[in-house]
Amino acid sequence: MASPSNKGKDIAEESPSQSQPQQPQSLPNPPALSRYESQKKRDWNTFCQYLRNQQPPVHVSQCGSNHILDFLQYLDQFGKTKVHAHGCVFFGQVEPSGQCNCPLKQAWGSLDALSGRLRAAYEENGGLPERNPFAGGGIRVFLKEVRDSQAKARGVPYKKRKKKKKKRNPIRSDHDVEDGTAGTSSSNLPS
Repeated sequence: MASPSNKGKDIAEESPSQSQPQQPQSLPNPPALSRYESQKKRDWNTFCQYLRNQQPPVHVSQCGSNHILDFLQYLDQFGKTKVHAHGCVFFGQVEPSGQCNCPLKQAWGSLDALSGRLRAAYEENGGLPERNPFAGGGIRVFLKEVRDSQAKARGVPYKKRKKKKKKRNPIRSDHDVEDGTAGTSSSNLPS
């Protein structure tokens, strides 16, 4: 019979597997989403919720460019960019000198980026690229009109950036590099 002073010693000598229940192995955490991926997921969920709230609700597979245009216009109510109306005394001024009652809207750049993220999310969620409503011409025309009207309202013309030309390097084959005859080959030499 074990004495009370040995009882604690007997428990301490038991192997850990006998004294404590096994804890389940935890699965490794999936890698954290990038800022872009997180925003794309939030945007997609917001758009899908918008479609579900329509009367009658619209399934994503039935979504067309008119639903997207309505969604982009709906977002104007949450905008932070003052867009002066044609009749406003500050219309066309880069830095207005006072306050006005012109509406706050979504900035063109925000809408453009949003439509790009939604176009990618549509395809990632099973949509066919050739049926992607976010890639339609109506969306591009709308975004161009928003860009132009906001530029006029602020008095700042939109200028398209010129693409930098890449320098072309002559193509060399592995054969030319190895034998030191870069740019020439025996087939190009006169016989």
